Amino acid sequence: MAQTKIPVDLILENLAQNAEETRKRVSKASDILLGPLNTDPAVTPYEIVYEEDRVKLKHYSRSETAENKLKTPLLVVYALINRETMLDLQPDRSVVQNFLRDGIDLYMMDWGYPTRKDRFLTIDDHVNGYINNAIDFIREKHGLPKINLMGICMGGSFCAMYSALHPEKIKNLITTVTPSSFDTDKGLLHVWMKNLNVDKMIKTFGNIPGDLMNLGFLLLNPARLMIDKYVGFAENMDNKDFVENFIRMERWIFDSPDVPGETFRQFIEDCYNKNLLIQSKMYLDGKRVDLKKLTMPLLNFYGKFDHLVPPEACNQLVGAVGSKDVEDVCLETGHIGIYVSSKFQKQFAPKIAQWLKERDSIDIPLPKAKNVRKSKVNNQKKLAESRAPVAGKKQLKPLRKTTPTTNKQTAPRGKSLLMQKIAEAI
Repeated sequence: MAQTKIPVDLILENLAQNAEETRKRVSKASDILLGPLNTDPAVTPYEIVYEEDRVKLKHYSRSETAENKLKTPLLVVYALINRETMLDLQPDRSVVQNFLRDGIDLYMMDWGYPTRKDRFLTIDDHVNGYINNAIDFIREKHGLPKINLMGICMGGSFCAMYSALHPEKIKNLITTVTPSSFDTDKGLLHVWMKNLNVDKMIKTFGNIPGDLMNLGFLLLNPARLMIDKYVGFAENMDNKDFVENFIRMERWIFDSPDVPGETFRQFIEDCYNKNLLIQSKMYLDGKRVDLKKLTMPLLNFYGKFDHLVPPEACNQLVGAVGSKDVEDVCLETGHIGIYVSSKFQKQFAPKIAQWLKERDSIDIPLPKAKNVRKSKVNNQKKLAESRAPVAGKKQLKPLRKTTPTTNKQTAPRGKSLLMQKIAEAI
């Protein structure tokens, strides 16, 4: 039997070719990385039309060329974790720009960056305080009794709570990757959340640090999120478009605001531990969040491969609400892919725009408001009612055209909530 010869000459030739290709790639990558890069996320212009404490309300101008403009504006509420800029990371994969092209009059909540004074804010303060005030502002501005509402992840949970408590103000509800049922062990996050010592965390940190939560999310899938993606970057660092998109995503991932301590505590205890929301047993400010009172049309998106909010945590909402006009949409992607994948950009925003257009009937307009009511966070409600009505209207900063940045804002305006709580106790 003849002995097989090792093709040494062929191996050496391949090595030489690969070495030359690698040298060219590294040289090109060096030019790209050392040259100018366009990595700014969220470049679509907007106006800040309302502010309260750390929270801002963004308004995006609709495209003048958009056909079949919707009469009813849409408010998008993002989660308290990470930032809403994910919906506008880059021009060719921007949910914001797709909405505008489809004729949607778009508003978006910017939760800002909580500071120590926000530690005692609850879910009720966000739902019946900030969200309610923003919705009232939009309703009064447009003279409409109802607006469209869309929530993302934790923000979707807040929107479901709000719509059940204030169905008279919401025309159509869209929830995306929204946890509503927490009685599942699918996904490591659900297992971890049920075993957290929340009291110790809040006692240690006050607000829950965004960097700490980011570390936890990375540890949910360390091979893919901390190894594979950087290997992929090394393999594509000679592609300028890939490099710019990669850096935009990294900037978004690590731009992580803290979460107010008491809001985090209530979300873990009432939702993850007790699963009260889907059972209509959750209470905000003494009022039961009865999902059967959520009677407006509901469109519910979730990802088949979502490792943060698995399908089992999302797909029970449509069966728990009182609305008869409900629809589930399961996309074969993960938690973020719904919003940033070029493939699903063609399915996600167009589906929402068409769904809203089919339900964009004219409502009886509101009587024109003389004044925009003064805004206040809900945890001062009882104090205000027991003493005297609040007079005057909220003084808003002049409208300004804004191009967003990722720099953290300075301390929020307004009186310290801690000092307010001390005043209540006195």
